Amino acid sequence: MSIGDDEAPIARTLWRFAPMIYGPTVLFAVGEGAVIPLLPIIAADLGADLPTAALVASALVVGQLCGNIPAGWAVARLGERLTMTIAGTAALGGVAGLLLAPSVALLAVSVFLIGFCAAAFGLARHSFMTTRVPLAFRARALSLLGGTFRLGMFIGPFLAAALLALFGDPHASVWLFAACLVSTVLLVLFGPDPETAVAMPGAPLREVEDTGEPVTGAIPVGVRGGVFRTMWRHRGVLSRLGVAAASLSAMRSARQVVLPLWGVSIGLDAQTIALVVGISGAIDFALFYASGQVMDRFGRLWAALPAMLLMGAGFLALSFTHDVDQAALWFAMFAAVLGVGNGLSSGILLTLGADTAPKDDPAPYLGSWRTLTDAGGAAAPLIVSALAAFSLSVAAGAMGVLGLVGAAAFVRWVPRFVPRREGA
Repeated sequence: MSIGDDEAPIARTLWRFAPMIYGPTVLFAVGEGAVIPLLPIIAADLGADLPTAALVASALVVGQLCGNIPAGWAVARLGERLTMTIAGTAALGGVAGLLLAPSVALLAVSVFLIGFCAAAFGLARHSFMTTRVPLAFRARALSLLGGTFRLGMFIGPFLAAALLALFGDPHASVWLFAACLVSTVLLVLFGPDPETAVAMPGAPLREVEDTGEPVTGAIPVGVRGGVFRTMWRHRGVLSRLGVAAASLSAMRSARQVVLPLWGVSIGLDAQTIALVVGISGAIDFALFYASGQVMDRFGRLWAALPAMLLMGAGFLALSFTHDVDQAALWFAMFAAVLGVGNGLSSGILLTLGADTAPKDDPAPYLGSWRTLTDAGGAAAPLIVSALAAFSLSVAAGAMGVLGLVGAAAFVRWVPRFVPRREGA
């Protein structure tokens, strides 16, 4: 079957998920992306010093870490649509705290709540796609989900800058986030239900088995074992492939920290650093759907391994260029390499989580999976910060070694734990 033969019906099927999944994802990410850069400024306006402002900003990541396990419990019992609705509504409470908090402590609590709700919203989307999209084009569906999130996080800071220039008040971006959340909740509640019709040919399926057609309607489940029992039952894959996935998450997070620090360290001005990081991000975004195509057509490892090798080698090579001639040129080149690697990894964590999740009740497992990957992302900036106290080159080199070790882990564990459809 040629690409043209199968892409059109797949595109029509994926379009069915736009009102409930892709559209709300963009809206949530736009609002979150607009607010994140301004959290330290809002904290400073309340009297926080620099370390305290950084602590307030980090409460978002802490909230996401803490929210994954409860979100798995909620999705398993309430369903994806209701969980997304509750999470979006509760996040409005966090936004109100950003607007009205009289102290830094209450501001931090509000940021934590937003992170907690973001975890619940994200896990509900992940679970929904896991149970509804067949293996034949699962990676493309989830790469598109990752791409829509990246699009929102890319647009958000630019809208924040425009609002700041227009109103001169960082709270204008908070109001934008509130509007995005209201729109998100309304779309989830009242948008066309992707389960009412499917665009792929053939009758809709209601069986748990993945037979190549999108599933519609309620997903039948077996006996629910609970979050912690699920973690114990699947400890093998979580402690092996889950840790490899956490290393990929760490590489992504390290890229966001190391590149700006590296530019400052070699003496570049803010505009040049922003341009280099922006180009790297544009390359990253441009490749998000290609990652899904590669995973669906050739297997998950064909995207995971090049991504990890490129990012690992990129960090490792960058660590040797700090004091060489034309350090700025090397910085720009390896930033582009890291952007390519990160772009090829788009959707991998979502897809591997969906591939290894139990088909009858994926949400508790996905809560554990996302906790591991979020922990990897949260740990990387701490590692970079600790090693940068000695040398930024050492920090970059350490991330490079971690990437190569993670690549070896993917080679070892992906073939063991990830199912392959015939012909892939």
